Amino acid sequence: MQHIMFWKFDLHTTSHIDTLLEREDVTLFELMDEEDVLQECKANNRKLVEFLTRPSSMEALVTCITMEPSDDMDEKVRYKYPNISCEILTADVTQVNDALGDEESLLSRLYAFLQNDNVLNPLLASFFSKVMGILINRKSEQIVDFLRKKDDFVSLLLKHIGTSAIMDLLLRLLTCVEQPQLRQDVLNWLNEEKIIQRLIEMIHRSKDEDVSASVQQETIEQLLNNMFEAEKDESVIVNGIQVLLTLLETRRPRTDLGGMGGLFCNLDGQLDLCPPGMDHACSQVSAGTLLAIKLRLRDFHQLLLDPPKKSKMVTTWGTLDPPLGNTRVHVVKLITSVLQVNNSDVNQELMALNTLDVLLDLYFKYVWNNFLHLQVELCISTALANPPAEDCTETNVENHTENSTESVRENPLIKHLFQKCRLLHRVVSAWEENEKVQSEGGKRKGYMGHLTRIANAMAQNSENGPNHTSIAQMIKELSDEERERWDKFVLGSLSEMNKKNTVDLVNMRNLHSSSDDDENDLKEFSFPQEAVLQQAFSDYQIQQMTSTFIDQFGFNDEEFAEQEESVK
Repeated sequence: MQHIMFWKFDLHTTSHIDTLLEREDVTLFELMDEEDVLQECKANNRKLVEFLTRPSSMEALVTCITMEPSDDMDEKVRYKYPNISCEILTADVTQVNDALGDEESLLSRLYAFLQNDNVLNPLLASFFSKVMGILINRKSEQIVDFLRKKDDFVSLLLKHIGTSAIMDLLLRLLTCVEQPQLRQDVLNWLNEEKIIQRLIEMIHRSKDEDVSASVQQETIEQLLNNMFEAEKDESVIVNGIQVLLTLLETRRPRTDLGGMGGLFCNLDGQLDLCPPGMDHACSQVSAGTLLAIKLRLRDFHQLLLDPPKKSKMVTTWGTLDPPLGNTRVHVVKLITSVLQVNNSDVNQELMALNTLDVLLDLYFKYVWNNFLHLQVELCISTALANPPAEDCTETNVENHTENSTESVRENPLIKHLFQKCRLLHRVVSAWEENEKVQSEGGKRKGYMGHLTRIANAMAQNSENGPNHTSIAQMIKELSDEERERWDKFVLGSLSEMNKKNTVDLVNMRNLHSSSDDDENDLKEFSFPQEAVLQQAFSDYQIQQMTSTFIDQFGFNDEEFAEQEESVK
């Protein structure tokens, strides 16, 4: 006879927290000792939520996240209650949000954390920022009204801006207010407080180096003055260039995004909104920004020749004396960005300074620095592909296809690259030198992968693109020997390398690295501005980390350029 076993289930369970809450003398800390307190809170346990929203409980929770725990406490439990308090306050329970956001005495107790004269505890600051973030998002009107009444709020933010959680709080204030009118009010308020200008003020060697900011010509001039004032300081220069790079980014107006889709800073140094659907100046680099940078291009050029002093560095491939340094890498990034704007006056200044020739010198000198190689490649490719500016003069050139002459707008930058910088000669010579070294058993030069791409850019732009006629004319004007070297190189070594770099898989198109993609393709997508702002902040922090190994880290391009060795 078969025996059937039935399991008995008690579907009605009573939480231990409910049992505790039946006691009149139960304390908040006893409840926070329970493992399921957060789960019960988020599940809207009625008795628990009623207990937590009592004035005494709310006051204790706020105190926990704003008051430094005693040093006498065991380190393992020292931040236990502050952490749980933060989780309760940010659990997004409506009753808790209301109890905190509607009670000015609690907001004042919370705000007092910012008024600390000492450096903020980073962990408590993160709790504070997280709680303020939920209030900004859920109780926007109340928290904005409260903060606007505080005359010292912006000053306190700036005082503690070196603490990443406080920077994050500023970003939340800019991006997490959802109501359009209230958001505009916040921007107007911060404009009145001159927060942009005051952030710029902080990019100075006498200030903490964990800060950066943006805007207007006068403000940018002030930033540039701080960067080049007195003794050269790498952190000040690099942080300043980060700001300039952000300003030089051209963004298309967003026609389909709500939120902070069009946040930008206008010529007057004021935060503003680009209204959805309108072709606003926010999609363009301001003339004031370009003018301010143009007037300082000589100083940036000088940094390439004489950067902040660095001790010699011993690496696995030799001694660097001096190392390239983070400063020069960022200067090259800046030059690439201003070239992308394609402003005639800026281009003329770069030609007068012979900056592109200096970049090529650095490219071939620092054989293994791929951070540099990438930026110089982008710089040269940009110059080759940029159409002639509107004010460029026209000239007549022969059209060999139709046996006639045609009038084309001359691009002075192309002429400068091919004649003054001797780009074609340097590329072919470097290639031939590398082939000689390798034929003798030597190591392939570290810049060869990017040199291949520069050579391809030259060849492609001589056949197609806005400058193909000018480039073809430059090649035609070479000596017979140089022209033959180039033709032989393109049809021989370069063509062979391109075949090696092509991998055919099941009749698919040639695969290529994501780094080959034109970054402009990505700009076709509209990303939420809050994500852009947060990413800018993250990039800034990552930049601090990468600056220490700019000279120590490099790839051997053989791994990328000779794929047939690995694909067999």
